[in-house]
Parts: sequence; structure tokens; C-alpha cells
Amino acid sequence: MEMKKKNKNCIKMWIKDIFKLDDNVSFNMVEVAVVIIIAILFGIIVGCILTYGRGFARATDNEYSNELLNTYEMIVNNYYNDIDEKDLVDAAIDGMVKSLGDEYSYYMNPSETTDFNQQINGSYIGIGATILFTEEGNYIVEIFKDSPAEKCGLKVNDIILSVDGVDVTGNGSNELSELLTGDLNTKVKIKVKRNEEEKEFSLVRGVVVIPSVHSKIVKSGNKNVGYIDIDTFAANTYSQFRNNLKKLEKENIDGLIIDVRFNSGGYISQVDKILSMFFDKKTVLYQIGTKNATKKVYSSTKESRKYDIVVLINSGSASASEILASCFQDNYKNATIVGNQSFGKGTAQSAIQLSTGSSLKYTSERWLTSKGVWLNGVGVTPDIVVDQEEGYYDSAGDNDAQFARALQLFNE
Repeated sequence: MEMKKKNKNCIKMWIKDIFKLDDNVSFNMVEVAVVIIIAILFGIIVGCILTYGRGFARATDNEYSNELLNTYEMIVNNYYNDIDEKDLVDAAIDGMVKSLGDEYSYYMNPSETTDFNQQINGSYIGIGATILFTEEGNYIVEIFKDSPAEKCGLKVNDIILSVDGVDVTGNGSNELSELLTGDLNTKVKIKVKRNEEEKEFSLVRGVVVIPSVHSKIVKSGNKNVGYIDIDTFAANTYSQFRNNLKKLEKENIDGLIIDVRFNSGGYISQVDKILSMFFDKKTVLYQIGTKNATKKVYSSTKESRKYDIVVLINSGSASASEILASCFQDNYKNATIVGNQSFGKGTAQSAIQLSTGSSLKYTSERWLTSKGVWLNGVGVTPDIVVDQEEGYYDSAGDNDAQFARALQLFNE
């Protein structure tokens, strides 16, 4: 009996010591048993975590990764000439991505990453002008609305001679772009040639929104037809599209032409939002497939429209553009697809930025139409095939046969 009491006291003292309990705390044997069971379970869980962690470490520290690191160290330490270690890493990553054999997965250096981010984000810090490099000089061919370039008085056809005193007459567009871009609210001086006269302008760099959506009203017979051209699906394309469409609708349009010719894609999320303006929540816009599953993407609003719509496509319409065209073709009662067979890109990519400023773009998903058809390598087939005439150069202009056919549809 005395021994049992001693055992009980020992267990109680052990529990108090383990859990740092005060000496005045008292409990019975049932409570003791519960505490012991909890302690055992806790030990099992911790053991499993540690075992799994060691297994994961062994899995990642395998012969292939070791071989890569050993090769890198061998070259750095033993190659007879000087080596740029960054170039070695760039080449290794580039080689790994190329081994996938996927033309849409690739590695971008810091300069290429900056250009890509500007295009896909739809904005950048600079002056807001598009420049064309020719043998005669660097011509300004476009000035963005509300940009520093517009506000200071720069004009289309100005030839840029120098930037902050640096002669740029022989520089290509990439070198010139690096001089013109910089940190927000920093100053830059630009000297230009205009009608044989030299002028100097002082600008403050700002956030420049790249227009990806353009619109206008076109008269066709007695109809007011809205026209919206989408260059790319950047991060701000939906907001631009919505603003442009609202302006057109205030003019009481009888129909709408959406032009995604030569639009190679971009953010699929922007297509979701644009399509959701035309379809209710019951509509499947498209489907996304990963390694493990396929999910349907539905419209996210209660909005809908009923006027006639024509979507213009050609062989340069790819990815997100094909999602838009196929959704209208499958689900919109009064839609007609006009033009040529689209490109046929049925995959979607993800991009990650590395600590070096470089980035990696790789295929992570495939997309299917709302009816579950994979159009990779096939493309969207127009309802009405129209080939462009020889000499075509101006979208929605007098020599645009596809645009002209689209206008005819609103009067038939």
C-alpha cells in the first residue's frame, strides 16, 4: 500500500515537473491517466513530423540536385578563365526550362522581365511615348493620353536627339527606353528636333497607363455600331473595356464589334470579368484543367446584354482571345464570329520572379471551351470566314474586309 502511494506521488511529481505545475495543484488518478495519454499522443505526433521532415529533406537532397551543385562548384573553382557566376545560373535555368520542349515555357533575364511586366501589368513609370527607331532618328509615333509627354508638349513626329545631355541619335529603342524610364517623380530633360528646329523639354516621370482598349461609334446604314479593339489582356484591360463599353452604350448602340485580332492573350482573369458583363451566373465561361482536376469557371455577375455582337478573330488571336471568342460562340444567342481560324493555344502559363530580377514563365494549366473542348493546335473556327485583301494594313479602316463584313451583318 505504501509502495502504491509512493508510485502515485512519483507520477504526480513527474507530471508537475513536465508541465510546470504549481505544488499546490492537486488531481486524482483519472486526471493523471488523461494527462499521460495526451503526452503519449503528443510524442507520437512530434515523432511523425520529425520523421516526415527528414524524409522530405532526403527527397530534395537527391543525386540529381547534388550533381547540379557539384558541376556548378567544379566549374567555378576549376575553370581556367574568369567566370560570371550569374551567367552560369542563368544558363542552367534556361537549359532546364528549354528541356521541357514547351515553347510557352521560358526564362527571362532582368531586362526581358521588366518589358514583360510592363506589358502584362498595363502600366510603367516613364514619360508615356512610343518611339520608333529608324536610320533618320528616334521618332515619337504615339503619345499616351494624360502622360508626362502629353502634358509637357511633346508631339508625334518629334525626333529625340538627347536625354539628360546624352546623345541618343545612334541609339536603338531599347537603350533609349532605359534612359527615359526611371523612378517615380524624377526629372528628365529631352531635346527633340521638330520641323528643323531644336526644342528642349523638362518632364517629371510618372505612372503611365498603357491603353489596351480602343473604341469608337461606326455608322452602318441606319445603325449605330459600337467598335471595341482589345490589343492585349493586361491587368487593367477589364477596367478600360468597361469604361469604353459604358460610353458606347450611352450613345444607344444597336450592336457591338469586339476585335481581338492579333491579340495573343494575357491575364485570363481579365477575360472572366469582361465575359461576366454579358452572361449570368449560370453560364460556364470556360474550363481549366490541371494535373489533377478540371474545374468550370462561371460568370460572376448578374449582368447580361442582348444586342447583336460580332467578334473578329484571325490567326494572331490566341489564348485569352480564343476563350472570349469561343464563349460568345457557344453561349451568346446573337453572336457571330467573323475572320480567320484563330491560333490554337490551349494552355495557360504562370510566372514567378526570381531574387535576381529574372523570371520564369511555365505552363501550369490548360483551358477548354465552356463545352469542354480543348482547342490547342486547332483554334476557333469562325462562323463566317473572311480573308483579308492584299494590301490590308488598317484595322477597322476602309481596306479591312473582315470589319466591313461585320458591319454588313447588322443590316441583314
